[in-house]
Amino acid sequence: MREESRWRAPLLSLALLAAFLLVWHAATTTSAGEQSVDAEYAALVGAAAATGSQSPFPGPMDVGVQLWHHLSDPFYDRGPNDKGIGLQLGYSILRVLTGFGLAALIAIPLGFLIGMSRTVYRAFDPYIQVLKPISPLAWMPLALYTIKDANTSAVFVIFICSLWPMLVNTAFGVGAVRQDWLNVARTLEVPRLRTALQVVLPAAAPTIMTGMRISVGIAWLVIVAAEMLIGGTGIGYFVWNEWNNLSIANIICAILFIGLVGMLLDTALARAARLVSYRE
Repeated sequence: MREESRWRAPLLSLALLAAFLLVWHAATTTSAGEQSVDAEYAALVGAAAATGSQSPFPGPMDVGVQLWHHLSDPFYDRGPNDKGIGLQLGYSILRVLTGFGLAALIAIPLGFLIGMSRTVYRAFDPYIQVLKPISPLAWMPLALYTIKDANTSAVFVIFICSLWPMLVNTAFGVGAVRQDWLNVARTLEVPRLRTALQVVLPAAAPTIMTGMRISVGIAWLVIVAAEMLIGGTGIGYFVWNEWNNLSIANIICAILFIGLVGMLLDTALARAARLVSYRE
Protein backbone atom coordinates (compact mmCIF):
# COMPACT_ATOMS: atom_id res chain seq x y z
CA MET A 1 0.00 0.00 0.00
CA ARG A 2 2.84 2.37 0.86
CA GLU A 3 4.57 1.52 -2.42
CA GLU A 4 1.44 2.50 -4.34
CA SER A 5 1.11 5.77 -2.40
CA ARG A 6 4.71 6.67 -3.17
CA TRP A 7 4.04 6.59 -6.92
CA ARG A 8 0.71 8.42 -6.90
CA ALA A 9 2.14 11.94 -6.74
CA PRO A 10 4.76 11.45 -9.53
CA LEU A 11 2.19 9.75 -11.76
CA LEU A 12 -0.32 12.54 -11.13
CA SER A 13 2.37 15.13 -11.95
CA LEU A 14 3.16 13.35 -15.22
CA ALA A 15 -0.53 13.15 -16.07
CA LEU A 16 -0.95 16.88 -15.44
CA LEU A 17 2.09 17.62 -17.61
CA ALA A 18 0.77 15.42 -20.43
CA ALA A 19 -2.65 17.10 -20.25
CA PHE A 20 -1.03 20.55 -20.32
CA LEU A 21 1.09 19.65 -23.35
CA LEU A 22 -1.94 18.25 -25.20
CA VAL A 23 -3.99 21.39 -24.54
CA TRP A 24 -1.02 23.55 -25.55
CA HIS A 25 -0.57 21.57 -28.78
CA ALA A 26 -4.26 21.77 -29.61
CA ALA A 27 -4.40 25.51 -28.89
CA THR A 28 -1.45 26.30 -31.15
CA THR A 29 -2.52 24.11 -34.08
CA THR A 30 -5.42 25.18 -36.28
CA SER A 31 -6.73 24.02 -39.62
CA ALA A 32 -6.06 26.08 -42.70
CA GLY A 33 -8.49 28.93 -43.20
CA GLU A 34 -9.75 28.96 -39.62
CA GLN A 35 -7.32 31.62 -38.45
CA SER A 36 -7.34 35.24 -39.43
CA VAL A 37 -4.02 36.98 -38.81
CA ASP A 38 -3.36 40.67 -39.04
CA ALA A 39 -1.07 41.28 -42.05
CA GLU A 40 1.32 43.60 -40.22
CA TYR A 41 1.65 41.20 -37.29
CA ALA A 42 2.14 38.28 -39.68
CA ALA A 43 4.95 40.17 -41.37
CA LEU A 44 6.62 40.65 -38.00
CA VAL A 45 6.34 37.10 -36.67
CA GLY A 46 7.10 35.45 -40.00
CA ALA A 47 5.78 32.66 -42.17
CA ALA A 48 4.13 30.67 -39.38
CA ALA A 49 1.49 33.32 -38.99
CA ALA A 50 1.27 34.14 -42.67
CA THR A 51 0.38 30.60 -43.74
CA GLY A 52 -2.67 30.43 -41.47
CA SER A 53 -1.98 26.73 -40.81
CA GLN A 54 -0.36 27.27 -37.43
CA SER A 55 -0.66 29.73 -34.59
CA PRO A 56 2.17 32.28 -34.37
CA PHE A 57 2.55 31.15 -30.76
CA PRO A 58 5.02 28.21 -30.70
CA GLY A 59 3.79 24.74 -29.85
CA PRO A 60 5.43 22.15 -27.58
CA MET A 61 7.47 20.67 -30.44
CA ASP A 62 8.86 24.08 -31.41
CA VAL A 63 9.89 24.77 -27.83
CA GLY A 64 11.35 21.26 -27.54
CA VAL A 65 13.56 21.88 -30.58
CA GLN A 66 14.82 25.12 -29.08
CA LEU A 67 15.41 23.45 -25.71
CA TRP A 68 17.54 20.80 -27.37
CA HIS A 69 19.44 23.50 -29.24
CA HIS A 70 20.20 25.34 -25.97
CA LEU A 71 21.12 22.19 -24.05
CA SER A 72 23.35 20.82 -26.79
CA ASP A 73 25.73 23.80 -26.54
CA PRO A 74 24.87 25.94 -23.50
CA PHE A 75 28.22 27.72 -23.06
CA TYR A 76 29.09 29.09 -26.50
CA ASP A 77 30.18 32.71 -26.87
CA ARG A 78 29.89 34.29 -30.31
CA GLY A 79 29.88 37.93 -29.30
CA PRO A 80 28.02 40.37 -27.05
CA ASN A 81 24.52 39.48 -28.27
CA ASP A 82 25.01 35.78 -28.92
CA LYS A 83 25.88 33.75 -25.83
CA GLY A 84 24.70 30.33 -24.71
CA ILE A 85 21.92 29.97 -22.17
CA GLY A 86 24.36 28.41 -19.72
CA LEU A 87 26.59 31.49 -19.78
CA GLN A 88 23.61 33.82 -19.37
CA LEU A 89 22.33 31.86 -16.39
CA GLY A 90 25.86 31.80 -14.96
CA TYR A 91 26.10 35.61 -15.05
CA SER A 92 22.71 35.91 -13.34
CA ILE A 93 23.48 33.32 -10.66
CA LEU A 94 26.82 35.00 -9.91
CA ARG A 95 25.13 38.39 -9.44
CA VAL A 96 22.44 36.87 -7.23
CA LEU A 97 24.89 34.97 -5.04
CA THR A 98 27.16 38.01 -4.71
CA GLY A 99 24.36 40.36 -3.65
CA PHE A 100 22.78 37.69 -1.48
CA GLY A 101 26.08 36.91 0.26
CA LEU A 102 26.78 40.58 0.98
CA ALA A 103 23.27 40.99 2.36
CA ALA A 104 23.73 37.96 4.63
CA LEU A 105 27.00 39.38 6.00
CA ILE A 106 25.16 42.51 7.11
CA ALA A 107 21.60 41.34 7.81
CA ILE A 108 22.35 38.41 10.12
CA PRO A 109 24.72 40.20 12.56
CA LEU A 110 22.54 43.31 12.53
CA GLY A 111 19.43 41.18 13.02
CA PHE A 112 21.10 39.58 16.03
CA LEU A 113 21.78 43.00 17.54
CA ILE A 114 18.22 44.17 16.89
CA GLY A 115 16.64 40.98 18.21
CA MET A 116 18.62 40.86 21.44
CA SER A 117 17.82 44.41 22.52
CA ARG A 118 14.33 45.84 22.71
CA THR A 119 15.74 49.37 22.70
CA VAL A 120 17.73 48.77 19.52
CA TYR A 121 14.68 47.11 17.94
CA ARG A 122 12.53 50.17 18.61
CA ALA A 123 15.24 52.45 17.25
CA PHE A 124 15.65 50.53 13.97
CA ASP A 125 12.01 49.54 13.39
CA PRO A 126 10.82 52.85 11.79
CA TYR A 127 13.66 52.74 9.24
CA ILE A 128 13.00 49.09 8.43
CA GLN A 129 9.27 49.72 7.95
CA VAL A 130 9.95 52.67 5.61
CA LEU A 131 12.68 51.03 3.51
CA LYS A 132 11.30 47.48 3.33
CA PRO A 133 8.30 48.20 1.01
CA ILE A 134 10.38 50.10 -1.56
CA SER A 135 10.71 48.16 -4.80
CA PRO A 136 14.35 47.14 -5.35
CA LEU A 137 14.14 48.35 -8.95
CA ALA A 138 13.38 51.86 -7.68
CA TRP A 139 17.00 51.93 -6.47
CA MET A 140 18.36 51.10 -9.93
CA PRO A 141 18.50 54.67 -11.36
CA LEU A 142 20.18 55.93 -8.20
CA ALA A 143 22.65 53.02 -8.27
CA LEU A 144 23.51 53.63 -11.93
CA TYR A 145 24.00 57.34 -11.26
CA THR A 146 26.25 56.89 -8.22
CA ILE A 147 28.07 53.62 -9.00
CA LYS A 148 28.31 54.19 -12.76
CA ASP A 149 28.68 50.47 -13.45
CA ALA A 150 25.79 48.34 -14.67
CA ASN A 151 27.00 45.03 -13.23
CA THR A 152 27.73 46.48 -9.78
CA SER A 153 24.38 48.29 -9.83
CA ALA A 154 22.60 44.98 -10.46
CA VAL A 155 24.46 43.41 -7.53
CA PHE A 156 23.46 46.39 -5.37
CA VAL A 157 19.80 45.88 -6.28
CA ILE A 158 20.04 42.20 -5.31
CA PHE A 159 21.74 43.25 -2.06
CA ILE A 160 18.87 45.62 -1.22
CA CYS A 161 16.10 43.13 -1.97
CA SER A 162 17.86 40.32 -0.07
CA LEU A 163 18.60 42.43 3.00
CA TRP A 164 15.15 42.95 4.50
CA PRO A 165 13.75 39.40 4.71
CA MET A 166 16.95 38.13 6.35
CA LEU A 167 17.13 41.12 8.71
CA VAL A 168 13.50 40.87 9.82
CA ASN A 169 13.52 37.08 10.20
CA THR A 170 16.80 37.09 12.09
CA ALA A 171 15.55 39.76 14.50
CA PHE A 172 12.28 37.87 14.96
CA GLY A 173 14.02 34.54 15.49
CA VAL A 174 16.45 35.97 18.03
CA GLY A 175 13.72 37.86 19.86
CA ALA A 176 11.54 34.73 20.02
CA VAL A 177 14.12 32.56 21.79
CA ARG A 178 12.52 31.06 24.90
CA GLN A 179 13.22 33.10 27.99
CA ASP A 180 13.74 29.92 30.03
CA TRP A 181 16.84 29.07 28.01
CA LEU A 182 18.27 32.57 28.49
CA ASN A 183 17.51 32.43 32.22
CA VAL A 184 19.39 29.13 32.52
CA ALA A 185 22.39 30.68 30.73
CA ARG A 186 22.31 33.64 33.14
CA THR A 187 22.04 31.31 36.13
CA LEU A 188 25.11 29.42 34.93
CA GLU A 189 26.86 32.76 34.35
CA VAL A 190 27.49 31.97 30.70
CA PRO A 191 29.19 34.95 28.93
CA ARG A 192 26.94 36.90 26.54
CA LEU A 193 28.97 35.99 23.46
CA ARG A 194 28.83 32.30 24.31
CA THR A 195 25.10 32.59 25.02
CA ALA A 196 24.60 34.19 21.60
CA LEU A 197 26.58 31.49 19.80
CA GLN A 198 25.48 28.38 21.73
CA VAL A 199 21.95 29.25 22.84
CA VAL A 200 20.46 32.02 20.69
CA LEU A 201 21.98 31.08 17.32
CA PRO A 202 20.88 27.40 17.33
CA ALA A 203 17.39 28.39 18.51
CA ALA A 204 17.00 31.12 15.88
CA ALA A 205 18.70 29.22 13.04
CA PRO A 206 15.48 27.77 11.50
CA THR A 207 13.90 31.25 11.34
CA ILE A 208 17.10 32.72 9.89
CA MET A 209 17.14 30.04 7.18
CA THR A 210 13.52 30.83 6.36
CA GLY A 211 14.51 34.45 5.82
CA MET A 212 17.37 33.35 3.58
CA ARG A 213 15.02 31.21 1.49
CA ILE A 214 12.65 34.15 1.07
CA SER A 215 15.56 36.44 0.19
CA VAL A 216 17.05 34.20 -2.49
CA GLY A 217 13.61 33.74 -4.08
CA ILE A 218 13.05 37.50 -4.24
CA ALA A 219 16.61 38.03 -5.52
CA TRP A 220 16.10 35.56 -8.36
CA LEU A 221 12.85 37.33 -9.29
CA VAL A 222 14.44 40.77 -9.26
CA ILE A 223 17.58 39.91 -11.22
CA VAL A 224 15.56 39.17 -14.36
CA ALA A 225 13.97 42.62 -14.33
CA ALA A 226 17.24 44.30 -13.37
CA GLU A 227 19.10 42.68 -16.26
CA MET A 228 16.42 43.83 -18.67
CA LEU A 229 17.27 47.39 -17.59
CA ILE A 230 21.07 47.16 -17.55
CA GLY A 231 21.49 44.93 -20.63
CA GLY A 232 24.71 43.21 -21.60
CA THR A 233 24.56 39.76 -20.03
CA GLY A 234 22.28 37.61 -17.90
CA ILE A 235 19.08 35.68 -18.34
CA GLY A 236 16.98 38.85 -18.07
CA TYR A 237 18.90 40.42 -20.94
CA PHE A 238 18.52 37.15 -22.88
CA VAL A 239 14.73 37.32 -22.51
CA TRP A 240 14.62 40.95 -23.60
CA ASN A 241 16.95 40.31 -26.54
CA GLU A 242 14.83 37.36 -27.72
CA TRP A 243 11.72 39.52 -27.47
CA ASN A 244 13.41 42.07 -29.72
CA ASN A 245 14.13 39.17 -32.10
CA LEU A 246 10.47 38.04 -31.75
CA SER A 247 11.62 34.55 -30.76
CA ILE A 248 8.78 33.45 -28.48
CA ALA A 249 10.08 29.87 -28.32
CA ASN A 250 13.38 31.08 -26.87
CA ILE A 251 11.53 33.22 -24.34
CA ILE A 252 9.55 30.18 -23.19
CA CYS A 253 12.80 28.20 -22.91
CA ALA A 254 14.29 30.98 -20.77
CA ILE A 255 11.20 30.98 -18.56
CA LEU A 256 11.60 27.23 -18.00
CA PHE A 257 15.29 27.64 -17.11
CA ILE A 258 14.48 30.53 -14.75
CA GLY A 259 11.95 28.36 -12.96
CA LEU A 260 14.32 25.39 -12.71
CA VAL A 261 17.20 27.45 -11.33
CA GLY A 262 14.88 29.13 -8.83
CA MET A 263 13.69 25.70 -7.69
CA LEU A 264 17.28 24.48 -7.29
CA LEU A 265 18.26 27.53 -5.23
CA ASP A 266 15.24 27.10 -2.96
CA THR A 267 15.84 23.34 -2.64
CA ALA A 268 19.48 23.90 -1.65
CA LEU A 269 18.49 26.30 1.13
CA ALA A 270 15.62 24.03 2.20
CA ARG A 271 18.09 21.17 2.68
CA ALA A 272 20.38 23.48 4.63
CA ALA A 273 17.41 24.50 6.80
CA ARG A 274 16.74 20.86 7.68
CA LEU A 275 20.27 20.57 9.04
CA VAL A 276 19.63 23.29 11.62
CA SER A 277 16.02 22.39 12.44
CA TYR A 278 15.17 20.75 15.73
CA ARG A 279 12.20 19.43 17.66
CA GLU A 280 11.49 20.57 21.18
